Amino acid sequence: MFSWSNKDEHKKTPELYENVVDGLKRIYRTKLLPLEKNYQFHDFHSPQLDVTDFDSKPMILLVGQYSTGKTTFIRYLLQQDFPGIRIGPEPTTDRFIAVMYNEKEGVIPGNALVVDPKKQFRPLTKFGNAFLNRFQCSTVNSPVLKGISIVDTPGILSGEKQRVDRGYDFTGVLEWFAERVDRIILLFDAHKLDISDEFRRSIEALRGHDDKIRIVLNKADMVDHQQLMRVYGALMWSLGKVLQTPEVARVYIGSFWDQHFKYDLNRR
Repeated sequence: MFSWSNKDEHKKTPELYENVVDGLKRIYRTKLLPLEKNYQFHDFHSPQLDVTDFDSKPMILLVGQYSTGKTTFIRYLLQQDFPGIRIGPEPTTDRFIAVMYNEKEGVIPGNALVVDPKKQFRPLTKFGNAFLNRFQCSTVNSPVLKGISIVDTPGILSGEKQRVDRGYDFTGVLEWFAERVDRIILLFDAHKLDISDEFRRSIEALRGHDDKIRIVLNKADMVDHQQLMRVYGALMWSLGKVLQTPEVARVYIGSFWDQHFKYDLNRR
C-alpha cells in the first residue's frame, strides 16, 4: 500500500566473500571490466587483469648498474643459491630472472613462462622472442619466497657498451614490471656512483611509481665512515639531477652479502 512500509523487502542481502582477493576479483569482473572494454582502456593504457594478477604474490624488482650486488642481494635474502645464479665483477646477469617459490628447484624458460596460465607474465609476449629468450623463472624451495617473488634484472650498462642495442625494448620491459611490482629497489655501489645514460633512461621509465621506489647504497662496508659521508653526498647530488624533485630522496645504507664487514664502524 505505502512504498515506505515494504522498504525492508527490497533490501538486498550483502554479498559475502571468504577473503578480500575473491571480492576484488568479483568486483573487477562484474563492474570495472565492462567499463574498461566500453572505453577501450586496454588499447591505450594497460591490458585487462587476469585471475593470476590477483592471485600472485607481491613482487620486488631490483634495478641497478652491473656489479652493484643485485644477485648477491637475492642470495643474501634467500640464504642460498638459486638456479641460473651468476655473480662476478663483470656484467654477469644477462637476463630478467623471476625468482619464485616451488618445492622443486628448476628453470622455466621465458617462452614457456608466458603461456603458463598460473603465472602473470602472459602480456610480456608483446616484447617479442628476443626478450623471451632473455627471460626465465628460477624456482627455489625457500621459506622467504612463500610470501614474495623477486625479479632480478640485467646490469645496466655504462660507457661504450650502452650504445649496443639489446635487441628488445629494455625500458619498455622495465615500465611493464614497474606497473605491476609492489616495491622497486634501486641499488647503487659505493664505488660506482656515476649514472650512465641507460641508467638515467631506466630511472625515468620508473617515474610515476615513486611510492614504490627505495634507494639502497650497497657495499657500504668497503669504505670508512668519512669516505661514506662523501659517497652519500655525491650520490644525493647525482640523484637530484635525475629524479628532478625538490625533496631529497631517502637513501638506505647497507652491505648485503654473507662475508664479514671490512669496516664495521657504521654498524652502530
